[in-house]
Amino acid sequence: MKMYRSLHAAALALTALAALPLHAQAQAWPAKPITFIVPFAAGSATDQLARALGQSITVDTKQAVVVDNKAGASGMLAAQSVARAAPDGYTVLITTNTTHAANEHLYKKLPYDPVKDFVPVTGLGKGGQVMVVNVNSPYKTVADVLAAAKQQPGKLSFGSGSSSSRVAGELFKQMAHVDLLHVPYKSNPLAITDLLGGQIDLMITDTSTGVPQVKAGKLRALGISTAQRSPLLPEVPTIDEAGVKGYDMGYWFAAYVPAGTPAAVVQRLRELLVSGTGSAAAKSFFDASGSVPFTTTPEGLAAFQATETQKWGKVIKAAGIDPE
Repeated sequence: MKMYRSLHAAALALTALAALPLHAQAQAWPAKPITFIVPFAAGSATDQLARALGQSITVDTKQAVVVDNKAGASGMLAAQSVARAAPDGYTVLITTNTTHAANEHLYKKLPYDPVKDFVPVTGLGKGGQVMVVNVNSPYKTVADVLAAAKQQPGKLSFGSGSSSSRVAGELFKQMAHVDLLHVPYKSNPLAITDLLGGQIDLMITDTSTGVPQVKAGKLRALGISTAQRSPLLPEVPTIDEAGVKGYDMGYWFAAYVPAGTPAAVVQRLRELLVSGTGSAAAKSFFDASGSVPFTTTPEGLAAFQATETQKWGKVIKAAGIDPE
């Protein structure tokens, strides 16, 4: 019995000692600036949210947060750079379903593994998209787009600068039984530029990118991608209401760090990010973009990601998109 107690006491002591480094790491972190890697260009929805969260973390920790936009290749450049970064909590991927649910179904080979190369931290938000055309476009409704697409198969073009935007357009084609020409961009803001310039006919983009242009009178909103109308454009019908029955396609934001990042650091980062979603800057983003906060535990994000990956895979397959 004495020996058992001694062994038990020793085991407890070792457990306590093992916990100390993690506790110490959490207490010391962050001790230097943090870098948020964003897979899309400055001005995109993900970029706006990352900057709002970065402001909050700087206030809470007195450490700077640098936002590094690595746009291109549907987020693969950014995801790969984070996957290869030191697992110390100082490099964080602020991303979307593009890199962590859709890409593996859109590309034959990824330069990163969306599960094995990352530790999930927390979900950050959810939002919808809007179908937009140039304000001078002859198309004033979704029905107008459908009629023109059926009269001239393959002539109307739609741009996309993210997998969410791409799949939304492809799903529209598939469900409406029309043929549209896809034009890829590095980010949605770049596609918007060409839409404003008349180089493409339409796009389905995140509301935070599209709505300001609609409010400014430069673009015309034809339909909302989710099942409910957007509070930002309550007069605009959903694409489902506009005639493509059953259409529903949104997007989500989440944070990840490189595989091997200490659990205590992940937990501290999660606390800061969750707190950040309630900050004034983040609230302003959510209100302006028509999106909502969506936070999870690391385990909850892993489970959500698995479900979403399966869902996006089905949508992409049904839309007839062949992996590139």
